[in-house]
Amino acid sequence: REASSSSAPGPSELPPAAGGSGSGSGGDTPRVTRRRARGDPLLIVCGCFSVVTAATALLCVAVNVLSAVQSFRPGFQIFGGIFRCYAVVISLFVAVLETEWGFIIKFCKILEYWPARGMLQIFVAVMTKAYPNVERSDLILLQDIASYLLLACGLIYVISGVLCLGVLKRSRQQKATSREQAAKDLHAS
Repeated sequence: REASSSSAPGPSELPPAAGGSGSGSGGDTPRVTRRRARGDPLLIVCGCFSVVTAATALLCVAVNVLSAVQSFRPGFQIFGGIFRCYAVVISLFVAVLETEWGFIIKFCKILEYWPARGMLQIFVAVMTKAYPNVERSDLILLQDIASYLLLACGLIYVISGVLCLGVLKRSRQQKATSREQAAKDLHAS
């Protein structure tokens, strides 16, 4: 009776398939596949940071569009609206630049380097913060949030660029690309 009351198997009584023995040739193959599927931690962090920076730049676009619409209403300065239109265009450029699209990088080679990219982001943050010519407190709050977030992203880019993390990222990207190409070539032959 006591033996039947403890019907749950203990950890040592689990079948080998549930425990994942991995001793056969079939168990080694998924382990190698998992190792290839894992990315470089630096590239993953840089990718996440690019997404955050692009989202922040798009927030700057939205804030500057709202401010431009507000500035073109009667009774406001038209120069503030024109300034906001320039801020919208440059903010969109920063967001597209974060995708690292080959055409943009070839077009503006200097922005491949992180200190230059960070200085552009700081410039956009200052443009977003400048000319608080609207009376809406919610819009001013959004301007503050967007500009300080992009300022922080720009400072991180400048500091990381001075520490040569951009060069390290590019070299690791090239290694990852060559590994993927070698794997494709092996599967093709």
